[in-house]
Amino acid sequence: MSKKLLNNCVIGLCLCFLGCSSAKILSPKNTKTLQSLLKESPVFSKSFTGFMLYDPTSKKTLYSQEADKYFTPASNTKIFTLYTATQFLGDSLPILNYQLRGDSLYFWGTGNPIFLHPYLPQNGRIINLLKQHKGPLLYAVHNYQDQSFGPGWAWDDYTYAFQAEKSSFPIFGNVVTFSRDTLQMLNTVEVMPPYFAQQLQRNPSFYEDSPYFRRQVTSNTFEHNSLALTDTAYQIEKPFMVSPNLIAQLLTDTLHRPVELSTLPAEALDQGKTLSIPFPDTVYQLLMKDSDNFIAEQLLLMAADRQLGFIETAPLIEKAKEDLFADAPDELLWRDGSGLTRYNMFTPRTVVYVLEKLYNTFEPEWLYSIFPGGGQAGTISRWYGHVEKPYVYAKTGTLSNKHCLSGYLLTDSGKTLIFSFMHNNFPTGSEPLKKEMEKVLRWMKREL
Repeated sequence: MSKKLLNNCVIGLCLCFLGCSSAKILSPKNTKTLQSLLKESPVFSKSFTGFMLYDPTSKKTLYSQEADKYFTPASNTKIFTLYTATQFLGDSLPILNYQLRGDSLYFWGTGNPIFLHPYLPQNGRIINLLKQHKGPLLYAVHNYQDQSFGPGWAWDDYTYAFQAEKSSFPIFGNVVTFSRDTLQMLNTVEVMPPYFAQQLQRNPSFYEDSPYFRRQVTSNTFEHNSLALTDTAYQIEKPFMVSPNLIAQLLTDTLHRPVELSTLPAEALDQGKTLSIPFPDTVYQLLMKDSDNFIAEQLLLMAADRQLGFIETAPLIEKAKEDLFADAPDELLWRDGSGLTRYNMFTPRTVVYVLEKLYNTFEPEWLYSIFPGGGQAGTISRWYGHVEKPYVYAKTGTLSNKHCLSGYLLTDSGKTLIFSFMHNNFPTGSEPLKKEMEKVLRWMKREL
């Protein structure tokens, strides 16, 4: 990824304009039309809607509506996570910490989410390092100071893959994958990692409309219905409960050699080395295009390990607020990396501010390869398209009764504009809002 040189004077001027609530430099006709599209919409009128449109070339706010008000951003939080990760991790991804003591290899996690992840390419460096060491292997957990879930996460989402547990040494994406293909024998199901096959059992009380799996609340026992053993093809992921003993066992099974838990105190392992690889764009694409919550959380944990020397989300966010976002137009009420919590609150103009920081730091081609493209990729593949090439590259954010869309708009006149739509507290699903936003974005593409 290539970077542009930043100009401090330009950024200072930019922040001045971002702080303005409304600097309308559109023609009177366009201002009136946009105001009508936003304020007279029968859809938007049923929600609390904030909007900001900004021109990064002229450094001017073109239009704003409630842009200084706070909204729950949902996965728009990942825009902040993306910028934080690029600045704190740079071009290298730390994949393992380790230290040789005598003939024993002690190793501990960096928060790296890639290891044996089902959707990310593997390079084998961790496995090779551990397999090639001739002496004992000892897994340490002294640097992890966080919880399994973020603050304010819904407890009853524990069974869904979008809320996989956070950890210092993720493996297999911290999920179990249950699958069948069309050629499999009846009464069988593939389990990855295979360790969990012994903890799989049928629950006759489950409904039989489709293959169904559920993990018990307090254990790694996975229950399924009868159809899970007979249906022709499916793939279902369920999070497992992470523990040091479990990670050691999964590593033992994977490496085909014993992995024990370290009993050394933290101070005995303060001279470790870090194994790193070039940062693969596939991680950021999974973060932004697929809105992967697990990747988002682990990126902040990796940044914490590198910046703080221990793994914990809250102090890393505080450091990011001080080092990267101190000049934000509004205070960041920021609690996790993914946006799963409703404790997060940002203003539209602060979201625009971060989008401009990304725009000023990276080439547009790289940004557009990371952000979902309208009608083309990721969470907006069915929206904002119907043209030869995307005109919207933007991140969605959705929770119940909350929906946001923030990113870059490419107009027919050749401009690149930055926008943030934030809708909270609407009584319907998000589809009517998407249709209405598409109407507004299409008008801006054509007229601005």
